[in-house]
Amino acid sequence: MATLAALQVFAAAAGASLLAGDTLGTTRRPPAVAASPTRAPVPIVTSEPVLAPESQGAAPAKAALGARLAPALGDRALGGNVAAVAVDVASGDRLFGSRADQGLTPASTTKVVTAVAALTSLGPDTKITTRVVSGKGRSIVLVGGGDVMLAGPKADKGGYPRTATLATLAARTAKALKEQGVTSVTLSYDDSLFSGPRTAPGWKPGYVPEGSVAPVSALTMDEGRVNPGKDARYPDPAGATAGAFRTLLAKSGVKVAGPVKRERAASGAGELAKVESAPVYELVEHMLTVSDNDMAEALTHLVAIKEGRPGSFAGGSQAVQAILKKLGAAQGITTYDGSGLSTRNRITPAALARLVSLAAAPGNPHLRSAISGLPVAGFTGTLGNRYGRSDTRQGAGMVRAKTGTLNGVNTLTGLARTTDGRLVAFAFMADDVADPQGAMAALDRLATLVSRCGCS
Repeated sequence: MATLAALQVFAAAAGASLLAGDTLGTTRRPPAVAASPTRAPVPIVTSEPVLAPESQGAAPAKAALGARLAPALGDRALGGNVAAVAVDVASGDRLFGSRADQGLTPASTTKVVTAVAALTSLGPDTKITTRVVSGKGRSIVLVGGGDVMLAGPKADKGGYPRTATLATLAARTAKALKEQGVTSVTLSYDDSLFSGPRTAPGWKPGYVPEGSVAPVSALTMDEGRVNPGKDARYPDPAGATAGAFRTLLAKSGVKVAGPVKRERAASGAGELAKVESAPVYELVEHMLTVSDNDMAEALTHLVAIKEGRPGSFAGGSQAVQAILKKLGAAQGITTYDGSGLSTRNRITPAALARLVSLAAAPGNPHLRSAISGLPVAGFTGTLGNRYGRSDTRQGAGMVRAKTGTLNGVNTLTGLARTTDGRLVAFAFMADDVADPQGAMAALDRLATLVSRCGCS
């Protein structure tokens, strides 16, 4: 129960999100707010929370916390370029810093930036729409809206978040066509919502072939995977998705004549059918927990469009910077993608801790899933198989953090609740690592030291 209470504290600290729902489709205009919330109301059965938030104790003394962290930063496994910070969430005071304002390669801790930008710009309850619209004569167009989790015919339909399916879209399209007396059509597809290069500056050539990420496309099923759960990716996710849709239409009784071609849908074309993704807050949680590169890039491209910029890597980087400036959190952040795969990204530990603190603040309930999505040490996501060592076991369940891993890079940023009950945001970064396993263990020790600090 103590561990369960600790896990619940993180969500309680960030508040609740009760915002209306939007839908993202293929329009380049900001999506309209839906008339009603997308989540059904939850019956209130008690005026008290199931687990009350833990009371805030005293903040750790700077000297005492520093005496714990400074020696641990000298671990040889972290290499020669290490930076760190620890910040009191309630007051914003810096409790510890070592080169905290130096930009290092952040790897996947970049996804914290993406999460805050997406939740701020798109809104937590926005859904992503994949549509089929009418073309000329008896032609139809499959239009991608940026839902990379759209499930293809081979996908497992269970799990979290809930996924829209290509099969459902085909069945709805066939039903609409048959109501018009149409059983044979020509099919084209429109993936023009996203533009520019399909890989980011600073991506290594092997990322796509090895399966770390798919070429970024507005029309993608199963995150571009040839087989769900496997690494191999389609070189042309949009074409593969349209081909699968053609097969599903045939199974629903609609014949597709001729080849399937890429073609932009006409402005104002009539909608035949649509499916919607899970809301953005669920997509953000998923992205952070499992470190989903494809989701990160899709969200960044969608943020660019919502902010009136091209749906591209460059547009996404510009839009994210603009959003962070409005939040007063842009200092120390330079990104070229949303996933952190780019070796050109530079973020300071101070900037990461600032964003974590912002998301954890009770006054920002719309950012809650940027905290609830962080992996829990020893339990979930990319931290599920960590914190089992004798020197980190006490941090299990008490640390919630986003990991970052590239060749030569290991990073960790998130939250820890001290033994005095104080919430501390931290960021530990190393980008000159020769021993990645040793570096991860060293980072986990640092976070555990914060969580075990009864040093007020």
